[in-house]
Amino acid sequence: MKIRFLDLFAGAGGLSEGFIQAGYTPVAHVEMDKAACNTLRTRTAYHELKNTAEGRSVYESYLRGEISRGELYSKVPSELLDTVIEEAIGSLTINDIFRRIDRLKGEEEIDVVIGGPPCQAYSVVGRSRVGEEIKNDERNYLFRYYVEFLLKYKPRYFVFENVTGLHSAKDKNGDSFFTHVLRALNSAGYKVYQHLFRTELYGIPQRRRRVILIGCRDNFSTTGDISVPETGECPLTINEIFADLQHIQAGEGEIRGDGRKASAKRNAWMVENWISDDLFSVTYHQARPTNDHDKEIYRRAVEMWNSGKQRFNYAIDQPKNKQTHKNTKSFLDRFKVIGGSETSSHTVVAHITKDGHYYIHPDIRQNRSITPREAARLQTFPDNYFFESATNKDGRGSAYKQIGNAVPVKLARLIAEALKKKFM
Repeated sequence: MKIRFLDLFAGAGGLSEGFIQAGYTPVAHVEMDKAACNTLRTRTAYHELKNTAEGRSVYESYLRGEISRGELYSKVPSELLDTVIEEAIGSLTINDIFRRIDRLKGEEEIDVVIGGPPCQAYSVVGRSRVGEEIKNDERNYLFRYYVEFLLKYKPRYFVFENVTGLHSAKDKNGDSFFTHVLRALNSAGYKVYQHLFRTELYGIPQRRRRVILIGCRDNFSTTGDISVPETGECPLTINEIFADLQHIQAGEGEIRGDGRKASAKRNAWMVENWISDDLFSVTYHQARPTNDHDKEIYRRAVEMWNSGKQRFNYAIDQPKNKQTHKNTKSFLDRFKVIGGSETSSHTVVAHITKDGHYYIHPDIRQNRSITPREAARLQTFPDNYFFESATNKDGRGSAYKQIGNAVPVKLARLIAEALKKKFM
């Protein structure tokens, strides 16, 4: 049975990838960010090419930088690349987006709509940084366009993903945005079920909180909720998850693959969860450069972690004569180690684009922050997932941003598998 889905506010495709792994068929992905759209197109090319030896050879050549992005795309039917709709969803664009989706779907129905509006306007961190002005942020109201897609295509189910701050965010009148969202979804004809996922309880090597709203169209079922059983903590430590990647120092490593592949056969869990394979080169295992001052802080932070003190307090643990940051009153935990002996890391967020201080690698011998590939593994992205930039040049910063904003792929797959049972 083919279950077709539409992905809104798709980002780099973490949610979509999980649904594809569960056997769903994408109709379209709608996303405004150019770099993320390029990533989605490249992933679409991967899914088209992976099934034949010739196709895999083409994709491997691209990962190794032997052919251009344009040459890769030339090997894929244009109608597949057209499933990525690079457009901001808004009042001026929505009708054109509808027309493009209508062409893509043909006479077939859309069974599921997935996605969630950008979360910055609901996030607690965003509110603390921007203050009261964020209540006027137009992104607070993007959920209304999500509802327009539900009214247009009437999917049997929807999966609406967002940050936990959605529960506490308020508009300029003091009213709850969460209440606005629920009312809008209900008014579209859906019974809505609320879930709060703690990702470390589902075998994901990262502690992340996500609000997932599952909506079932009223005329389908009165028991439309799904059950996603907890699987327990990841059976591997962070050290084990990183173990087969090349040991590199700050500033070393490559974005493009060099033929080196993950040791997939050594670790069955990595294979079973779609992270590693022995077919394609590992990409984006490149560490950002770090100056000597910060390297010394990294070394001290790891030493303290290994001795049992998990937090490096900049104002206390950094000698006064070596403190170069003027702010010694707040953000004192700006330097933080990824615990190598733990089975889950702290949350990977898009701020990793700015610097790696909050994501120090646990191996003191490497003395650096984590690479995009290591961050992607914490988000359970496959090693063969290539993150694009907005241009024809590779971009480490762009990759960090896309990874930090994504839904963990494994969480998406578990939700998709549970929802799939409703279609049987």
